Amino acid sequence: MSIELTPDPYVADLAARTATFVRTVVAPEEQRYAGVATSGGEELRQRLQQAARDAGVFAPHVAKEYGGHGLGMRDRAVVFEEAGWSLLGPLALNIAAPDEGNMHLLEAVATEDQKERYLRPLAEGAVRSCFAMTEPAPGAGSDPAALSTTATPTPGGWLVNGRKWFITGADGAAYTICMARTSGRPGDRGGATMFLIDMDAPGLRIVRHIDTLDEGFFGGHCELDFEDVFVGEESVLGEVDRGFEYAQVRLAPARLTHCMRWLGIARHAQEIAVARATERELFGSRLGDLGMVQAMIADSEIDLSASRLLIWQACAELDDGRSAAQSSSIAKTFVAEAVGRVVDRALQVCGALGVSGDTQLSRYHREVRPFRIYDGPSETHRWAIAKRRLRQSSAATPEKRTVHA
Repeated sequence: MSIELTPDPYVADLAARTATFVRTVVAPEEQRYAGVATSGGEELRQRLQQAARDAGVFAPHVAKEYGGHGLGMRDRAVVFEEAGWSLLGPLALNIAAPDEGNMHLLEAVATEDQKERYLRPLAEGAVRSCFAMTEPAPGAGSDPAALSTTATPTPGGWLVNGRKWFITGADGAAYTICMARTSGRPGDRGGATMFLIDMDAPGLRIVRHIDTLDEGFFGGHCELDFEDVFVGEESVLGEVDRGFEYAQVRLAPARLTHCMRWLGIARHAQEIAVARATERELFGSRLGDLGMVQAMIADSEIDLSASRLLIWQACAELDDGRSAAQSSSIAKTFVAEAVGRVVDRALQVCGALGVSGDTQLSRYHREVRPFRIYDGPSETHRWAIAKRRLRQSSAATPEKRTVHA
């Protein structure tokens, strides 16, 4: 499979304008609010998104009929990386999680009526959303099949009952896409259904904001309680009992768009470290002339380049209509860890300056660490990667297997 390494002129221009917009308009706001988006509230979100519209870089991922640029996955990678150079860049372009993943899912699965009611206002930035799948133990987490929230039939629709937590962006969201079990029992690989539920529905409440290491996601990470929440038949997203199947429509691209955004932050961290190594003098020479510092900078360059190519490979497979399950797991695992290494090295190169609030490196360090856990922890992805590879080997005929002595 060949991968085009040079974006077409339209995408290259959009990426360049995004880079300029993020550095000149968004970065000062990130500095002002120390990267904590919710500190600026809805006024900040709306102001940044209007500025992105004015700059012509808003919503690069959604179809043009919803006000976007209609980019495919490979082209998104180029633009999203530039947006991710600032923690607030994705929010400004309306490509932040979980809204970006929900838009992708709704475009693929929703009915025309659902698209008008839920997708269009989300794509236009009029509302925010959340995705309610993860549950407290022993419910769904790394193993979605453990799903314990239930939806039981009732005249005219369904009653949803259960508890969700680590639901990003729930506070202030207009609606949630909720995963609930409509058949079977926890542990079964089928029987899940997705429901579109307004956040002001009777019986749905935010229990608390969970105190977490990261603070960069608008609306926080919340715990939700569903108690006899009624939803009509028109609120079923897709078909009943096909929720796990639809989750894959969302999860593989969402893993990759997370990688794209965090790659931008890692690149920014590397730029800060290189600038510091160039200008800082000690022990009679520049910091960048020291071999140990050069090794850290080189290793970070390697991590950045390898991450980018792994993302592009998985995106190319998705654009070709393939599942990209293996390549997206490989990319997510490597990039999540590589981004952490790059930010950590940058902080080390900058020394005391790095741990201070005078740069954003300490904030970046806190923000990127959870990426090794959400969207599937590295250990779960490694297990899945190995299992697929072993299954592939077992399915091969003996004459096609290659054993190297």
